Amino acid sequence: MVSAPLADYKRACSPTWEKGTLAVNRDKPDKWKRDVALSVDMYNHWFMEFAPAAFRETRVKTTADVERALVVSDYLRALSPGLLTENPQVISTLRMSACPPIAVDRLIGLSGVKPSLVKGLERGKLPVRMTPARVESELCKVLTVITKMADPDIFVWLKRGNSPSRGEAYRAATIVADRLCGAVANPIIRNAQEKRQLLAIEQWLVSRGYQKLERGLPFDEMPQGTYSFRLNVPVQQESGRGVNLPVDAVIMPASSQVGSLPVLIEAKSAGDYTNVNKRRKEEAVKMQQLRDTYGSGVVFNLFLCGYFDTGYLGYEAAEGIDWVWEHRIDELEGFGL
Repeated sequence: MVSAPLADYKRACSPTWEKGTLAVNRDKPDKWKRDVALSVDMYNHWFMEFAPAAFRETRVKTTADVERALVVSDYLRALSPGLLTENPQVISTLRMSACPPIAVDRLIGLSGVKPSLVKGLERGKLPVRMTPARVESELCKVLTVITKMADPDIFVWLKRGNSPSRGEAYRAATIVADRLCGAVANPIIRNAQEKRQLLAIEQWLVSRGYQKLERGLPFDEMPQGTYSFRLNVPVQQESGRGVNLPVDAVIMPASSQVGSLPVLIEAKSAGDYTNVNKRRKEEAVKMQQLRDTYGSGVVFNLFLCGYFDTGYLGYEAAEGIDWVWEHRIDELEGFGL
């Protein structure tokens, strides 16, 4: 059963959009269950064939990053504020070097520093509004926690007080890299899947004569028959504040009329049902912001692959959001493309 109020559900299943064009999938609930099953099969096939490779590639890169972090820290024997000042990104390696590994929020709590400090280090940046003396003091607190909790079973040379052997250093790097990859496994898979989805859309568009635009041109000035990925669309929030809304695919149909807005598409994939239903309001919020800014004629749709159940679909349909399944990508034509 679709988890939407009856009135909203009936409205969602209306055969027409508000702008007068036919819906593609949101008005066909009798097909949803079969499409969900086919989409799950497609995602699982991709995951079994390609996700391990994507994870391995990330693991190799992460291991190299960890090795560099160990070298610049003299294998955790020279931890100092200066180290983090010059190499703030090594904080991730240091967190995973603890026993047990420390999450970002836990490190903030244990050290008692400002959240912006640790979160900034994770992005490779130092706080710009702190005095150098304050930064050094805060970094000392962070390093005190790291030093006290460094895993003695991995960094066996710390107790000995000498340098690690080549084998010990490599073993430590691979263990820490595995911890890092394990902590970000879902984002790794999600990013690889998003990249593949956008490639599928691009190949479909190019085969129909569309040309890709580089960034720089406002989305509402795109010529007919062009597209762009990960473009910022300016919207107004309820507070009146203007923000940029990142959209995965922005496409100006070849048959668009003068003054028409591009078709906006969000590429979404999911490896389980739980997370999509936790985050299903995100698209509704985006749709509302777009409507408030550009009117009811704005077209914001989804490109789906994976675990999206009828509860999720009913919620999005009730918000006036349509979608195309990746296993039936030719239905993009239904958006006027």
